[in-house]
This record gives sequence, structure tokens and C-alpha cells, in this order.
Amino acid sequence: MQLMEDIPETGSQPRIAVLCSGGLDSAVLLASEISHVSATHNERAFIQPIYVSSGFVWESSERKCTREMLKAAPFVGEVQPVAELECPITDTYPKAHWALTGDAPAYNTDDQEVYLIGRNILLLAKVSAYCAINHLEHIVVGPLAGNPFPDATPEFFSAMERALQQGLGHTLKITAPFRSLTKEEVIERGLNLSVPFELTLSCMNPVDDKHCGRCSKCRERLQAFSRTRSDDPAAYAFRPNNPNTGK
Repeated sequence: MQLMEDIPETGSQPRIAVLCSGGLDSAVLLASEISHVSATHNERAFIQPIYVSSGFVWESSERKCTREMLKAAPFVGEVQPVAELECPITDTYPKAHWALTGDAPAYNTDDQEVYLIGRNILLLAKVSAYCAINHLEHIVVGPLAGNPFPDATPEFFSAMERALQQGLGHTLKITAPFRSLTKEEVIERGLNLSVPFELTLSCMNPVDDKHCGRCSKCRERLQAFSRTRSDDPAAYAFRPNNPNTGK
């Protein structure tokens, strides 16, 4: 984890924290921030990817993917080394919760079944404290259109922004630039930005650091690639022949 003394305070460059899980959406989000800042500012921004570990079963694979992904273009040389923070929920969620046991929701499970209570509240509380200490003034998060959860709405992010600024005494902006995009639109944007999708991981039960191909996150990813008429280059322990049925 980076400490305050590692990060310079001087200069007028934008100082941005991007929540980065190593998944498809956050990879495109990070690449989009690099592209956006270079197009709107004369100097390179200070972009800090942040990975927050909570004790979920998929995180060791996610962390590996995040580190490898950031060594590749378009990220290498453009962003800071990933800051890895700890925000455990193992003392909050029941021990039998699927996110702790690895019993991930099945391929065709409804999206409501993957709701992680308090997830964005905890993430933003932890990351905002890091930002206040390390002089970062902007947090970028990646929920997409159709996200049904109460902690992914514009109203929630606006309320959290106000509360965190008041509680921290620190100017802080929270934005969710993909809130109007579908996953296939995110994929298309990522293809245009040369995002290395083969190095990303969007899975709730990885097998040897590969997509399991059987959980609802894998289904969401495979179906989105299918709708863009492109192949997902990521590795799968099992890859269904039909993304619609999972078989």
C-alpha cells in the first residue's frame, strides 16, 4: 500500500483514484480515465488505481490479474502502482455467505442474487479516507446501466460525496461515468482503447485464476461479448458453447 509520503502533493495535475478490481468494467474505466485526462489536460494526471480486499473468495485471483493487467498497455507508465487496501467483511457477513464460501450464484441466477450488502458504502468509506490522507480529490467508480442495487444510484453517490466531504474536511468528487452504458457498450469502448481483456477477470469462483464459466458473472460477461459479435479472449476453465444457456 502506498503511504502519504510516497505521493507528491505539488502541481496542478488532476489527482484521481479509480476503483479497480481487475475486472472488465474497471479495466475499461481506468483506460477511459487515462484517455479522458490526456484529451482535456495539457499534463498527465496522477491516476491511482485502488484495489480493496474484503475477504471474498475470488480476491487472490483478482489481485494477481490486476497486477498483471497494470503491467500492460494502455496502463503501464500511465498510472501509479496499484494501492491495495483492506476492508474485511468476514466479521459482518454470515460465515455461510456465498461470497465467503465460494458457492457462487449459478449461471442463470438473477442479478438480485449477487447483491453484496453495504459493498459500495464500505468501499467508498475506506477509499475516501485514503484519498484525504494522500491528497486525491476525485474517486471514479464503475457501475453500469441497469445496476439494480441501492448503493449504485446517482442519488447514493451524491449523498455519499456530501457526507464524506463533511466528515473528512476534504474536497472530494465521486463520479460514475459508465452509469448510462451497457456492458456491451463498455466492451466496445474497451476495444477502441486497446484494453487487454485477456488479462481481466470477472468471475465469482475462479479456477486456477481462470474464469469458472459457470457463475452469473461469467454469464454476464460471455453474453455481452456475444452481443458485440466478438470473442472473449480471457481464459476459462469451462467455456459454454452457448452463452445464452451456459451449456
